[in-house]
Amino acid sequence: MTENIYAGLTQLGGSTVQPKTPEEAVLERVPNPNPGDPYCVRFTAPEFTSLCPITGQPDFAHLMIDYVPGDWLVESKSLKLFLTSFRNHGAFHEACTVGIGKRLVDELSPVWLRIGGYWYPRGGMPIDVFYQSAPPPAGLWLPDQGVAPYRGRG
Repeated sequence: MTENIYAGLTQLGGSTVQPKTPEEAVLERVPNPNPGDPYCVRFTAPEFTSLCPITGQPDFAHLMIDYVPGDWLVESKSLKLFLTSFRNHGAFHEACTVGIGKRLVDELSPVWLRIGGYWYPRGGMPIDVFYQSAPPPAGLWLPDQGVAPYRGRG
């Protein structure tokens, strides 16, 4: 009989309560079906939201997460719940973007990960934040993140 490698998942396939904070959110992982093959996985979150830690005003970003899996893949529902847990979380753009990248690295131990946080302007100035865990693997096909710099009405 084949072992059910997905038996440990607690969020996928059922009703799940939205975590109140990023710290409370559970990132689940599944075995990589292609370990040792250098391939890139991309997640796009064009409607990411968090709160300014000083004013409580909402901040909006377009997040692009690229990673080369090692032994693990992130389960996408758990990633969505983790990202939406920032909606009531107060932190500066840099803390959100880098914190998400580091949490994924801690949970997955990927070969490589990068995250681009393309934040929409508030107060007249957009802030873009970029983090990567290491240089990308040699020979990896890595598409551009494709998010244009903010140009306003330009």
